[in-house]
Amino acid sequence: MKTQKPKYKQIIDAAVITIAEKGYHQCQVSKIAKQAGVADGTIYLYFKNKEDILISVFREKLGQFVESLENVIKEKKKASEKLHLLIENHFRILSEDNKLAVLTQLELRQTNKELRRQINEVLKGYLVLIDQIIEEGMESGEFDAKLDRRLIRQMIFGTIDETVTTWVMNEQKYDLVELAPKVHYMLINGCGHPSKK
Repeated sequence: MKTQKPKYKQIIDAAVITIAEKGYHQCQVSKIAKQAGVADGTIYLYFKNKEDILISVFREKLGQFVESLENVIKEKKKASEKLHLLIENHFRILSEDNKLAVLTQLELRQTNKELRRQINEVLKGYLVLIDQIIEEGMESGEFDAKLDRRLIRQMIFGTIDETVTTWVMNEQKYDLVELAPKVHYMLINGCGHPSKK
């Protein structure tokens, strides 16, 4: 499998840095190769083109991200605790890798329809994880089962995503991880049962 090859990982890591610094449209494959310390032609042993590099970066990084989240949240029993860990770790991973944060929040918002479709395909694994937390929360009574599951997922993902985007746009001037409890509180109270009068 190509993901096991060291040069593949070198290129992926170099692409994160180069695309974040130069922007996707200004970034040339030769600049990624230079950052990776490989010959230009080596890139094409692993990737078809620049679009393939971008999708592969997202696939690799999101795959690692989802895997680490699954390991962290499996220790918790309550859906609300799992959601808190998901938010906190999402924020922590991106706050520890500024280049990856810029790439995911700015460069992946491509207008190219085919690119968007492929990015959305890769994103499904993360959304499935959110869906599992929602299902568990509804089954346990932590979340209101009358709420629309797809809307809850959109609300959770959209809130997390927009919080990170705002942090990136503000040049990461504040502690993103410190916002996790506040975002969690807001989402849980939005998903919880209405108070009985």
